[in-house]
Amino acid sequence: MFQIYDVAIIPLIMGIVELFKRAGLPNKYSPFVAVILGLLFGFFYIADNVKEGIIVGLMFGLSASGLYSGSKNLTKSNDK
Repeated sequence: MFQIYDVAIIPLIMGIVELFKRAGLPNKYSPFVAVILGLLFGFFYIADNVKEGIIVGLMFGLSASGLYSGSKNLTKSNDK
């Protein structure tokens, strides 16, 4: 069952995606990797059933990719 403490998985997913990027993964694929990792965590760590694993996994993956792109947009300078 999902607990509020399990949201600590989101920064973990972000860190793993960053490791993939430093290993050579193009930036455009990082959201896909985040969603896949979120689904894996949802299935194998959180879920009591498949439906809950899909929902929670998507929530984790999409949150991690959104946090990454949101922080990237904040730090990006406006060159126009």
